[in-house]
Amino acid sequence: MENEPIIALDFPAWREAEQFLAPFHGEKLYVKVGMELYLQNGPFIIEQLKKMNHRIFLDLKLHDIPNTVGQAMKGLAALGVDMINVHAAGGVEMMKKAREGLEAGAYEGRRPVLLAVTQLTSTSEEAMQADQLIQVPLQESVLHYAKKAKEAGCDGVVCSVLEAGAIRAACGEEFFKVTPGIRLKDGSADDQKRIADPAEAREIGSTMIVVGRPITKAADPVAAYQHVKALWGGNA
Repeated sequence: MENEPIIALDFPAWREAEQFLAPFHGEKLYVKVGMELYLQNGPFIIEQLKKMNHRIFLDLKLHDIPNTVGQAMKGLAALGVDMINVHAAGGVEMMKKAREGLEAGAYEGRRPVLLAVTQLTSTSEEAMQADQLIQVPLQESVLHYAKKAKEAGCDGVVCSVLEAGAIRAACGEEFFKVTPGIRLKDGSADDQKRIADPAEAREIGSTMIVVGRPITKAADPVAAYQHVKALWGGNA
């Protein structure tokens, strides 16, 4: 289990992200750069975060034909990020090519951790069945994707806390269970459907948690981060 929560930098531009990070006074954080920030600002964002010595989860959820994903991963690995992901729905061959690309483009001989997204934490079982025509229970779908990700050589998956324990039982302790959808008990769920608080995530079996709005929208983000970190570490 990682000690630091991953902070989701869900901002449209570097200026907002930089302003958010300023009060942390040089503390080494683990941050997530998603599509909103990366696609509007490009590799510049990664360069700036690396200068601050932050660890980086590049959350682009690639999903394309195997060769395209493999070549994209080769280029992205060279940025020196720590973790990156694809959609498990792209299939075993695509996930294998993603890993091969990361290995070919490894920065200073170190490839990023490769995760596969199972079902988004904003997706309910009803929506999955209606929109994706997947008629099995949601947890069964998530477990299937997790097993395929492990078969393909991924290091772990992105899943909700609610599935983390079952994935640990099926895929082993060392297989990463990275869980967004983290909310505080007195906070809003926003657009998330399958949520839990940091303490629940720790107890159920998450390897790492991703926390966005409960920290980034807080009146005092540093205090909110420390509170989440304490809950996650079992010190609150």
